[in-house]
Amino acid sequence: IILTPPPGSCETTGICDCCSDLDVCCFACWCFPCFTCSTMSTFGENFCLPLLDMIVAVRSRYGIQVNMTSDCMYATFCNTCSWCQIAREIKRRKQTLTIINGITVLCVTESLECQRDCG
Repeated sequence: IILTPPPGSCETTGICDCCSDLDVCCFACWCFPCFTCSTMSTFGENFCLPLLDMIVAVRSRYGIQVNMTSDCMYATFCNTCSWCQIAREIKRRKQTLTIINGITVLCVTESLECQRDCG
């Protein structure tokens, strides 16, 4: 099974929505280098990517609309907020795929809703 996001979707949170996930916000404020490495690790990257490369990779994987002008502005002037937004997107869109007895079960971690595909 290949999971693909709907093309052209938008971010689930805005650039200044840090209060929507205080864990992410506090981690970024108190230990920013650790936060960036943790975010990349959660995304599946094993090396440090520049912020714009990370934004493009996340947008591509999750089918989020691209606006390079605002991405460049945010990466330049709101670096920490951009990293927090990326971390929130990864956290909210991350899905777990589990196969049990030949039946595929798709569990969306954040909302705890499960769908079964008995095919």
